[in-house]
Amino acid sequence: MTVLRVGTRASTLARTQTQVLADRLTKTLGVAVNVVPVVSDGDRSTAPLTEIGGQGVFVGAVREALVAGDVDVVVHSLKDLPTSADDRVRLAAVPARDDFRDALVARDDLTLAELPPGSTVGTGSPRRTAQLNALGLGVVVVSIRGNVETRLAKVSSGELDAIVLARAGLVRLGRGDEITETIDPIQMLPAPGQGALAVEVAACSHGLADDIAGALDDSCSRAAVTAERALLRRLQAGCLAPVGALGDVAEGDEGPELWLRGVVVALDGSVAVRMSAIGSTADPAELGDRLAKEMLADGADSILQKRAS
Repeated sequence: MTVLRVGTRASTLARTQTQVLADRLTKTLGVAVNVVPVVSDGDRSTAPLTEIGGQGVFVGAVREALVAGDVDVVVHSLKDLPTSADDRVRLAAVPARDDFRDALVARDDLTLAELPPGSTVGTGSPRRTAQLNALGLGVVVVSIRGNVETRLAKVSSGELDAIVLARAGLVRLGRGDEITETIDPIQMLPAPGQGALAVEVAACSHGLADDIAGALDDSCSRAAVTAERALLRRLQAGCLAPVGALGDVAEGDEGPELWLRGVVVALDGSVAVRMSAIGSTADPAELGDRLAKEMLADGADSILQKRAS
């Protein structure tokens, strides 16, 4: 294979982060790489994500291009991947994860604590909405859609007092200097998989999958996001549910351990279930599944059912 065709969403952020991996593949595998933008359903619509399908809305068209043979490899923001399996594709690599935290961009360089009560804070994420409300700061959360540039413009124009976005995306676009606060996960747990990328190939492309894994895969990042996504799957909550999760590999007394934190929050912030657990890096899915069961037993199911009704 002399030219590797890498498919990705057509957004500026998606193409930027994909190009970074494309350059690494060129350097490591010694092949030319052509990035192929694919317009997803989520990119075509300006409606709220909850109205246009939610989970997988940014993934479907890109995956179909892979299955059809129009591209050889695809790159996704991992948090956009559905937790249900698609036997047509294979997750070849989870590269080393970038910053998983959320970030605030506010007028006058304000932090969350400095925003006056009644300030408007924009986000398209129920998870962020719920956790912002749970902080009890008295801000008004406003639902927004659009690419990063469009959202940032809502602050610079004065339409909103602040917005919350993924820090990794802002940094990848060279807009990190506009961040006025990086939000501590103690205040706001990220979305499962946030800050990580997913590299998929067709299920039958075993040799290519092995080559890409050798060039890009990071075992600690893969373990962490696998646990986070297992938690999300057991909760039967899509990527737009008010669920946060964060896995972290640390050295324990008997070797590496995986620590997982999870939260489910009512959209109005009135009630939350927060729990954590420790498990083996050898079976991260078991850890995520186990923690989710404990959270469900502690009332997370009631929060999620209330949102769905």
